[in-house]
Amino acid sequence: MRKTMKTISGQPLSNRRLISLAVASACAAFVPAHAQDAVATDPAVGTQVVVTGIRASLQSTMNMKRNADGIVDGIVADDIGKFPDTNLAESLQRISGVSIDRSNGEGQKVTVRGLGPDFNLVLLNGRQMPTTDLSDLSGRSFDFSNLASEAISQLQVYKTGRADSPTGGIGATINVMTARPLDNPGLRASVGIKAVKDTSNDHLPGMLKGDSVTPEASGIYSNTSADGRFGIAVSASHQRRDSGFNRAGLANGYQGPYLGSDTTAGSTLPQPGQPGSQNITNRPGPNDLYSIPQNFGYSVNAIERERTNGQLVLQFRPVKELTTTLDLTYSEQKIHTKRNELSVWFGQTPTSTSTWPGGHVQAPLTYQETYQTPQDISVVGGDYATKTKNQSVGFNAVWKATSDLRVEFDAHHSTAESGADSPFGTENNLSNASFSRGNTKIDFTKELPVLSMPAADLVNQPIQAAGSWFHNSWQKATINQAQAKGNLKLFEASDLNFGVSYTDSTNRSTYSNVQNNTWGGATKPSDYPGSIFQANPLGSYFKQLGGHDAPELFGSLYTFDFATLRALTAKATGNAAGYLPNFASSDTDRELKEKSSSGYVSFGTDWDTAIPFHSALGVRFERTKVTSVAQVLPGTAVVWGSQNELPITFAGSSYSTQDASYTNVLPSLNLDFDLRSDMKLRASAGTTIGRPRYDQLQGGLSLGTIVNYFTGGTASVGNPALKPVKSKNLDLSWEWYYSQQSLMSLAAFHKTMDNYAGQTLVSQNLYNLHTPVGGAYYKAAIGSGCTVADTNCIRNYILNTYDGQPGVVKTGVKSDGNLNGTITGLPTDPLANFLTTTYANQKSATVKGAEINVQHMFANTGFGVQANYTYVSSPTKYDNANTNDQFAILGLSNSANLVGIYEDAKWSVRIAYNWRDKFLASTVDGGGRAAPVYTDSYGQTDVSIGYNYNQNLSFQLEAINLTNATQRQFGRTEAATLNVTQNGPRYMVGARYKF
Repeated sequence: MRKTMKTISGQPLSNRRLISLAVASACAAFVPAHAQDAVATDPAVGTQVVVTGIRASLQSTMNMKRNADGIVDGIVADDIGKFPDTNLAESLQRISGVSIDRSNGEGQKVTVRGLGPDFNLVLLNGRQMPTTDLSDLSGRSFDFSNLASEAISQLQVYKTGRADSPTGGIGATINVMTARPLDNPGLRASVGIKAVKDTSNDHLPGMLKGDSVTPEASGIYSNTSADGRFGIAVSASHQRRDSGFNRAGLANGYQGPYLGSDTTAGSTLPQPGQPGSQNITNRPGPNDLYSIPQNFGYSVNAIERERTNGQLVLQFRPVKELTTTLDLTYSEQKIHTKRNELSVWFGQTPTSTSTWPGGHVQAPLTYQETYQTPQDISVVGGDYATKTKNQSVGFNAVWKATSDLRVEFDAHHSTAESGADSPFGTENNLSNASFSRGNTKIDFTKELPVLSMPAADLVNQPIQAAGSWFHNSWQKATINQAQAKGNLKLFEASDLNFGVSYTDSTNRSTYSNVQNNTWGGATKPSDYPGSIFQANPLGSYFKQLGGHDAPELFGSLYTFDFATLRALTAKATGNAAGYLPNFASSDTDRELKEKSSSGYVSFGTDWDTAIPFHSALGVRFERTKVTSVAQVLPGTAVVWGSQNELPITFAGSSYSTQDASYTNVLPSLNLDFDLRSDMKLRASAGTTIGRPRYDQLQGGLSLGTIVNYFTGGTASVGNPALKPVKSKNLDLSWEWYYSQQSLMSLAAFHKTMDNYAGQTLVSQNLYNLHTPVGGAYYKAAIGSGCTVADTNCIRNYILNTYDGQPGVVKTGVKSDGNLNGTITGLPTDPLANFLTTTYANQKSATVKGAEINVQHMFANTGFGVQANYTYVSSPTKYDNANTNDQFAILGLSNSANLVGIYEDAKWSVRIAYNWRDKFLASTVDGGGRAAPVYTDSYGQTDVSIGYNYNQNLSFQLEAINLTNATQRQFGRTEAATLNVTQNGPRYMVGARYKF
């Protein structure tokens, strides 16, 4: 250890770290206005130069990166204020190694260095935050769409492990920081307004369209007392956005895959020489795998989002050595979605006509089925309304006890809650149908898959009610956390960091479902006025996709008002309760508690060697107890009530409780070498953990509500004894800070992960449930001449022949001539088969990659560029030719950013292009089968233009998705389209006034 400290630019190494971090924090403390001025020294003339705006924020970001222990990236102040970003996720995507998942054209969740959202920990001012997401009740991923970017001063992305970092982030730990008034004394205030024009709203049917232009407003007030002892900061924002997206795809994925030699009746293509084989072009070979579409539909979706954010910060500094802070943070997001869909189901009839591309794994280029009796054209309407609230109350005290000792205490109580914002529940659909579909063909050779039904006749076979489902989901997460930490300076160039924390986390979710399975028709067309269903030109909603103008495309998409039709259907069926959700009780009620106690210590020192370097060696100890409480809802019967689906009858409920615990010791070592005054080399080694998802931990067996005629039922059960994923990480980084706002960096990383929870599908019988498929009545129907694929024939035979016998009840005749009624599984019938998902610590994986990052400002021209590229890979890949359940890392993809910058005293311009390569999004498709879902590569261009009218008033113009990029997902081959989505550009014009 060195006796005297080496200095660079007149400051000791340890002191210059603190000074630079202080500058970065000061620059980050006030977001809505421009970044605070940064002061630099011009080496050519030896005078101070004041740097403002974008250049100041870039310099602040560089200081944060340069002076941290480990590899850290981030964005401060003006970076966020000036990026054309709707929320923090879109700001984060500019950082190398960070990719985002989009929902409705807006960033929602982040992936860092190939590790998905569940393995990235999000903190607010260093505190672990709860999160809820009704679209993923079991995930841990933080939904950034709840937070606007206006109220945030700084984003810090810690890519390497540190002893003082809370556990949970293998990809990264992301710290979201808000403003503190005493860090930036004096009066500072601003207000801003924006008008938002989302063009995706223009591509919706008239009855779904929202307002053409919607408002946004934000403001901040920060002030301190004259003596610097008191401070207050208040910030708030309110945003409304009316938008939409249009999607075409296979919601339930593909049936199969099957081997070309498979002879299973009713499930495969006819073999060569069999009837129907002449209708197959380029048939898959005996050893080839092929899949067949199960269903296909077009949907239009209108979304009204309202987001409110607010924060109050009170600070008191009774003496200069003690600073106390009380902060309250609130966010609320309401999302109302109206959707209409036109879709069809394929019955896998032997009278199909198809063409195939060739290859070992195939999906059809075109696929057509011919039916002996008219089939249904499904006309679905949905109404979803949810509200998510996040609230946090925190207290922080920092005490500089002596010149060498600094201690800090922090505590907070934070909640996140999501639930229904509508009397209809959170997710509700009315299914209607016209029973007039004959030959049905789908052509996958175009960008927009083209569905044709030339014989459809909705005039003579009008639309009638066919079924419905009303879902109500609720989720609440609570975190109570207390942390104490300290920093003790030792010797001349060393310090000791230490701390303890306790975290009590609870995540509870409930779910209820009210469903009518009268798929054969519950009403008569005369029950509805002729104007209730409105025909709209289908192709006009997909103009960005090739194939939208194909002459064979089915011409109409039907829309209706959900509330009106719900009331009419309830009246016509005499079943009002069946067309509303059940708020009084739940089918599923799950709660998971995690209580963690931890302590850490780390020792950092500067070394005066030939190449000066700094080391930080630490270890974190953590113990966690897991308690799972789950409602168990047993199934009592399987009832065949419609053509292809057999709903399960449930009765009674009980609760099961399971406990488990685990302990982890997590070492870390971070080194940074000062190769030159402007160049660093960093090396890091450490162990981090990522906790399993809630559904992986949650005990209690859960059955799916329906047994599918072809594939059987589904079920899931978690494992509370799962251990966290443990990752051993190696990182290396070279950084060259060759001017005040310019840098180049190269980084490489390698992660070895153990204890990955592998998802296993177990085929089993549950609750002694029997299915009528394969029973005595069923066999008699087959013996009478019905084929396995002709479910209408089988049902008609059983209902006619055995009405009144045990399990068989005929209730009438549908408009298409087929019989209505129920067929219940008997004790003598076969046991129903369920594919049950469960989990175990059985997988290991490695991820490695590299990043290159360049930030360059061209002298004093005002022009600059930011560019980065991230490469990630893993030998653990999904094998598309393997039909078994597989483990693979989700979200693994290369990514890149290119940002052009110009700024002078009046103007600031940024053009940002973000690209993400294709990645595996899921290993389970929409039908619950083990099958890959890939998200195709996607690139988006955003623009921001700012104009400073004077030092107080500025204007801004922003464009999101300027080139109107579309999104696509596919299956086992890139030609196996699962869905394509069209959004649209979004434009914003705004003004901000600083006081």
